[in-house]
Amino acid sequence: MEYSEFRHILFEKRDPHILWMTLNRPETLNAADARLHTELVEVWKTVERDPETHVVVVTGAGRAFSAGGDLQLVENAYRDYDEIVRILDEARDLVYNMLHCSKPIITAINGAAVGAGLVVALLADVSIAAESARLADGHVRMGVAAGDHAAIVWPLLVGMAKAKYYLMTSEFISGAEAERIGLVSLCVPDADLLDKAQAVAHNLATGPRHAIRFTKRALNQWLLNAGPIFDHSLALEMLGFFAEDMMAGVDGLRRKQRPLYPSSAGDNR
Repeated sequence: MEYSEFRHILFEKRDPHILWMTLNRPETLNAADARLHTELVEVWKTVERDPETHVVVVTGAGRAFSAGGDLQLVENAYRDYDEIVRILDEARDLVYNMLHCSKPIITAINGAAVGAGLVVALLADVSIAAESARLADGHVRMGVAAGDHAAIVWPLLVGMAKAKYYLMTSEFISGAEAERIGLVSLCVPDADLLDKAQAVAHNLATGPRHAIRFTKRALNQWLLNAGPIFDHSLALEMLGFFAEDMMAGVDGLRRKQRPLYPSSAGDNR
């Protein structure tokens, strides 16, 4: 894909060789529908081919970075084998395409970051959260295993104890707490978020390109080493798309209430 083909991502070139990407579905808090999910997968290959881009900054339009996946997309996939396989392949490619992108990626996390948006937020090389940012991996709340990026990066960032707690409870984490536990690189006041992201991008874009890229490549071996764990978690997540718990979870998210999951209903053991 070329930049002109993307519908839900805005692009702005800034000197020196900095590309700003803005997730642009503000009316849905930048929730990832089928189209945006595909664009988040493909954009890293487009960036990789662009000789004018040395550093990428990603943020969200309006009040959120990205408020997760479109629930209609999830509902449409329920017990649909072919659609579930398609989502599995895209979810896998999103993670690996980001890890294999040689150019430094910075995220400026404004507001909520959930679902596919959280994948991008946390797999960035430098993640900068606003104080008002709220991050959560909502897979378990939706009734499926924490797949996507969770198993590949959370234990490395925050340790196993914190990873298990937040991934199994789906609790939200503030920007300040995310910085304290090591989930993000930095947390700054809301008013300073974009300026800080631009300053870091400028520093990287004017630094020694090959040294920075090769440092990223070497450090990403820790994540790629966990590839089999990630692939396993993603398969277990997709298994949940055949279970009634997932539809209960989707209904609970729509009603903003904790659902009664069929797998736990009436279980007094």
